[in-house]
Amino acid sequence: MSKKPFRFSVESWSVEQQNKEYETPIFNLFKHRLRLNSENIEGDFYIIDAPNWVNVIAITADREVVLVEQFRFGVDKPSLEIPGGVCDPGESPLETAKRELQEETGYISKKWSSLGKVSANPAIMNNYNYFFLAEECEPNGTMNLDQHERIKVHKLSYQDFLDRVEDGTIDHSIVVAAVAKLLLRET
Repeated sequence: MSKKPFRFSVESWSVEQQNKEYETPIFNLFKHRLRLNSENIEGDFYIIDAPNWVNVIAITADREVVLVEQFRFGVDKPSLEIPGGVCDPGESPLETAKRELQEETGYISKKWSSLGKVSANPAIMNNYNYFFLAEECEPNGTMNLDQHERIKVHKLSYQDFLDRVEDGTIDHSIVVAAVAKLLLRET
């Protein structure tokens, strides 16, 4: 891994005006009027203001990955994913990760490490997704699902989990990004 930081060189746009166009319980939509000073041009850009998220690759002592199956309304079908959720106000990403793992799966871990973060979609979103590895996970028997969550917990062997990512059964882009971070850590 290169220790030398990348030097970004494109000019930043400046915010001339911003307006909240729409508000929902999970995100706000802003319209920004931006200006590129060197070329004296302006344009309207839309930004989704969303809270940070976390996702957890949870592995048991037997090297099984704890997954959640749930219906996803955006694609109108079930999805197989790693546990995760939204950071509550004032909550650190690690605190969120621990809470979401327990709430969605009934599993806990005492062995946590960060796998880093990614920008969810920097073209239109301002939030980050934080990834964690929880090892030696064990069930504590207590799930605490949100009102609209209907989750079925699955355990797959580590290799079967990777195979499901490779064959597209697991196709959630943020889950795939978490797997990439994990595999890069292992190299």
